[in-house]
Amino acid sequence: MTRKILAALLALGPITILADHLGAGDLTLFSLAALALIPLAWLIGEATEHASHHTGPGVGGFLNATFGNAPELIIALLAINDGLFDVVRGSLTGSVVGNLLLVLGFSLAFGGKGRLDRPSSLVSLALVAFATLLFLIPSVAGFDGDPEGTDLWNLSWSVALVLLLVYVAVTVLALKRHRQMHVSDDPAAMRAWSMRKSLVALGAATVVTALVAEVLVGSLEVFADKVGLSAFFVSAVIVAIVGNAAEHGGAIVVAAKGNIRLASEIALASSAQVAVFLIPAVTLLSWFIDPLNLSFRPIEIATLGASVVVTALVIWGGRSSRTRGIILIAAYVVAAAGFFIAGDR
Repeated sequence: MTRKILAALLALGPITILADHLGAGDLTLFSLAALALIPLAWLIGEATEHASHHTGPGVGGFLNATFGNAPELIIALLAINDGLFDVVRGSLTGSVVGNLLLVLGFSLAFGGKGRLDRPSSLVSLALVAFATLLFLIPSVAGFDGDPEGTDLWNLSWSVALVLLLVYVAVTVLALKRHRQMHVSDDPAAMRAWSMRKSLVALGAATVVTALVAEVLVGSLEVFADKVGLSAFFVSAVIVAIVGNAAEHGGAIVVAAKGNIRLASEIALASSAQVAVFLIPAVTLLSWFIDPLNLSFRPIEIATLGASVVVTALVIWGGRSSRTRGIILIAAYVVAAAGFFIAGDR
């Protein structure tokens, strides 16, 4: 049923693009674009999953890493092109925090009692913690100076490169552990879309996502002003949630079905992937547009660090429960309140 609803909602993409050409208001455009990104993110996820059945785990992992974060990546690059650096950093920070606290929290709350993959969970948390520590290098340098200063770029791209190397190393090790799960032995491959259909769906969804994301970014500041919210809050909370909506929903559905282990893996692995892959990738790609410094605000660094600590305390024993989930959700509410109070620079 959910798949049919998401498939039907794909019509929102063309509707959003048409509304933009017809000169609809910014409130309408932002709302339509935000909603349209949800089924598009789902379609990208579906296409990469089906493609991975034909390519094997190596290329499949690359496709998922690249296109699974396509909505966030496109939004970030378009915002950089418009000079909205705080919006970019806010949406990326909000994505990591949202996965750690909100998605994992709802997963535990819906899944109830169960056991988690403790070693894998702690590895994901360690990656986010490591990324946060590295983010401090350019961030502290920008606390009292110009966060967009050219002198911070060397620190930023160096940090981004180190994180990408760590991501590659961890991914290679993970693939070695799961080499026995090659597609040739996977019966699901028989039910998968053809490679051609997967790539066509992936390409079409990515193109439409780019057009919809352009509408979203173009209307973001006006939307924030009209509803009385800071652009930073809108990007760190609303845009961050929308960019991951399909993935978030998938984790919660899996948890509700009783597979709390897989649901927690989705949430924690997603947060780690944003921290050590997406943020560095956006930073390095920004060199071709307008270099983005990793000069996060104190509220962002503090929230990232606190999120890691709270999540580690909740899942340290490797067990899940509804109470633990509620604690994480409450922590996210506090984090969102912090983003709201912080406002724009």
